[in-house]
Amino acid sequence: MGARSTGSHPTTTKADGHLLEYLRNTFSAGGGAAAVTPVTGMTATGGVISDYTSGSAVYRAHVFTSSGTFNVTELGSKSPTASAVEYLVVAGGGGGAGASENDMGGAGGGAGGLRTNASGHPLAGSAFPVSTSPGAYTVTVGAGGNGSVHGPAPSGASSGSSGSNSVFGSITSHGGGGGGGKATVGVDGGSGGGGGVYGPPTTAGGSGNTPPFSPPQGNDGGIANGGRGGGGGGGAGATGSISGPVSGGAGGIGTSLTIKAGISTFYAGGGGAGGRSDGTAGAGGNGGGGSGSNSDPAPGGSAVQSTGGGGGGGGSTWPGDGGSDAGNGGSGIVVVRYQIAELTAEAKATGGNISYYGDKTIHTFTSSGTFTAPSPLNPSPLSVTYVVVAGGGSGAGPGGGGGAGQYITGPTTVTAGDSVAVQIGAGGASPQSGKYIGNDGTTSYFGTPITAGGGGGGANYNVNGRPGTPGTTGTGSGGGIGRDKTGSPLAGGTGTSPGANPGGANPGSVTGPDSGGGGGGGAGAAGSNAVAGSGLRAPGGYGVQLDPAFRDPAALWSDPGTYGGGTAPTPGGYWVAGGGGSGQYPNGAGGYGGSGGGGEGTTATGSGNPHPTNIDGKQSTGGGGGGSGGGGNSGDRGGAGGSGIVLIVYPS
Repeated sequence: MGARSTGSHPTTTKADGHLLEYLRNTFSAGGGAAAVTPVTGMTATGGVISDYTSGSAVYRAHVFTSSGTFNVTELGSKSPTASAVEYLVVAGGGGGAGASENDMGGAGGGAGGLRTNASGHPLAGSAFPVSTSPGAYTVTVGAGGNGSVHGPAPSGASSGSSGSNSVFGSITSHGGGGGGGKATVGVDGGSGGGGGVYGPPTTAGGSGNTPPFSPPQGNDGGIANGGRGGGGGGGAGATGSISGPVSGGAGGIGTSLTIKAGISTFYAGGGGAGGRSDGTAGAGGNGGGGSGSNSDPAPGGSAVQSTGGGGGGGGSTWPGDGGSDAGNGGSGIVVVRYQIAELTAEAKATGGNISYYGDKTIHTFTSSGTFTAPSPLNPSPLSVTYVVVAGGGSGAGPGGGGGAGQYITGPTTVTAGDSVAVQIGAGGASPQSGKYIGNDGTTSYFGTPITAGGGGGGANYNVNGRPGTPGTTGTGSGGGIGRDKTGSPLAGGTGTSPGANPGGANPGSVTGPDSGGGGGGGAGAAGSNAVAGSGLRAPGGYGVQLDPAFRDPAALWSDPGTYGGGTAPTPGGYWVAGGGGSGQYPNGAGGYGGSGGGGEGTTATGSGNPHPTNIDGKQSTGGGGGGSGGGGNSGDRGGAGGSGIVLIVYPS
């Protein structure tokens, strides 16, 4: 099975034979077996060459910080890039604008346009096939634009210069627009320059993605909002910020890629705008953008070279005379990469589904089994890190959401030759319709000392949500309170840390039409308290995002992490142990399931026992089931809890 890795192992410009020897030595350290499968990379020259690993793939990158030629003399085989390449093309960033009339900060320069087809990147374009006839591809690296000098009344400062284009074969990224001078719209470009200041009228930023491409190569510059600060330059990831009354707008953020050396690097951040000394200067956008100035004679910051960042705007001291000059835009960069080998690895133990990711071996148990460290494969004690998630509780029918199963994690050591029992807790079963409290989830464990408690069931009206099932180190999260017709305060089920929280309560004020129960507790947050009113929701508490070591993309059980109808508390998916949302009656809105597999609550439908599948907690996450809508003695069944999971990871 191919090893997967988020880490990187940069090398120098070794010949292929030396590189493969290096990789075998690196990945066989610590007793694991490693090998390199027979993937053949293409043969090419140009730029500074860097070899590194990312996942199971071994890549070669050609990095151009000055113009040159990428020349292909032989195609590869058995890899996604055997006859195609991935690229990053970033143009030069625009220069900022100097301060005007002694009390007006200058606008920030726009970042150079950024185009890429790197796999998985949100701005990825189409494939780029290459050939050996002809095999030469022109590479042009654009220079950054110059920042303008400060200008006194009446003319003020002029706009900054735009950056120059960068080119790889048929791919062109366009230079960033210069920051706008006094009362001047920011210059259009790959990303637009910020609007030039001259209060009180507002001045627009330059248009980004000029000329237009899909996906876009950049964003607009920020507006100068009628005060004394300039607008921030646009970046590859965001529009430049609007200025304040005496403060400059921040540059738009760039975007990150791992294409150059397997290490995440930001490119194409917009330049921050200048302001006055009684305000603040705009920060440069992450990705090399220069920061603005808010004093004289300190100039705006120049962007970092080889990032395509925009230059920072000049500033002024108030009261006083004079103003400062702007910073220059950063030069661009071109990177071309392709795969030259593939790594494999061998496990040191048996049990569960085994995968390789992040230079680690991961054993995933979605059903009960045994983890064994065979002594021939592992003659020494095996240090592992575990995640244990119990089954989630079910939602009430009708009523509150079910609590998530407890989440516990930590290190332990398994002696060579030992076998450790693994139990996967079941989710609580869906209760019968009509005035039934939800059922608890059951415990999961990795050896009985390491036990996580099941989530508690959601409650029907006038009934407290149940606490989670006790585990060795605590209990699972509590179920949400039921709909309270009398108005008396009622609590949700308890949940004991670590890795568990209480269900949502009814403080006594939630009664009448369109009211509902509380959300089930999640491993990361308590369930929301009950609410009343059309359109209001009581979501389940969010869960826990797994450590990056466990985030194998092949793990299809993982939850993307939606919460509250939008994004999770942090992006990236791999959430577990979210609480179930509450049901509402008669017309409200069911609560969203918590990030980590929590089921969504429903409103009363009058359909009896059947319910949509999204009310159930997601399997192998420990998510709580959603509560259903309905009155005290009727309504749909609550959602079942999701089953638990056990993960074990160690170095490959």
